[in-house]
Amino acid sequence: PETNEQRRFVDYCIGLFPQLMTKNAVKKAIKKEELFVNGSLATSGLFMKKGDIIDLIDNQKRLLKAFPLDVEIVFEDDYFVIVNKPSGLVVSGNMFRTLENAMVDKALPSTQQDKNQHVKPVHRLDAATSGLLIMSKTATAHRSLAKLFENRQIQKVYHAIVSGEFEDKKGSINQDIRGQYAETDFEVKKIVSSLRSEKLSLIELTPKTGRTHQLRIHCAAMGIPIVGDQLYGEEGKTMLHKGLFLVATSLIFNHPITDDLVVVEIEIPNKFESLMEREERRWNRFKLDDSQGN
Repeated sequence: PETNEQRRFVDYCIGLFPQLMTKNAVKKAIKKEELFVNGSLATSGLFMKKGDIIDLIDNQKRLLKAFPLDVEIVFEDDYFVIVNKPSGLVVSGNMFRTLENAMVDKALPSTQQDKNQHVKPVHRLDAATSGLLIMSKTATAHRSLAKLFENRQIQKVYHAIVSGEFEDKKGSINQDIRGQYAETDFEVKKIVSSLRSEKLSLIELTPKTGRTHQLRIHCAAMGIPIVGDQLYGEEGKTMLHKGLFLVATSLIFNHPITDDLVVVEIEIPNKFESLMEREERRWNRFKLDDSQGN
């Protein structure tokens, strides 16, 4: 439209599309070559004039090929879904076997004007980690949820089995990761004897910061690596082919649209209890045989 003031493209586009509500979002879209003016790639310093046509090429509209895998939906409304991601599955990326592809056409379509073409992961879990993960249905929900994560307003709880035991039943691990402050609260839930590791502990972990591999690094730094951790675990004690015994079991936050409290929890996977019971049986059988002189 006609305008009496000279406005740069990067400023003019703020709020023009639901996906571009901030200057930073506009700059990212320009960098990703998603914004065009009159059919040509846009630049930040371009001044707008009457009759200019702005196009946003939304990469979300790329066609995803559905990966045939059942994924449990734990929570769903018009704005986002929370799924129980299986262990061993990458969240997204340039490959076929991803959670994003597995969720194609699995969620109910949103009725909102800024709906995504497909549900979009708001955060990440390591491929080896299972458990709760939020995927947005709308651009507004995605931005708002991402902001909640950034401001640490989403409480995440994990459970893990570690090789060894803590000196205390409850406490905090404070250790920088790659030069950044990192903090994790822990609580021991169960301890059993193990022939392989002497002790196995089922622990609850609550990260207070969100560093990459934080829980895995913190447990390893305490000398009690998570069972199945081939990256940070002790050689010979990683229990190959059993997977990583780390699961995201709880999410608590205020709904980004309605402000209602959202509390979502899942049970610890069966393989956790099976491992603890198996190791305890082996230990007891060994001690019995030893006491009988066998």
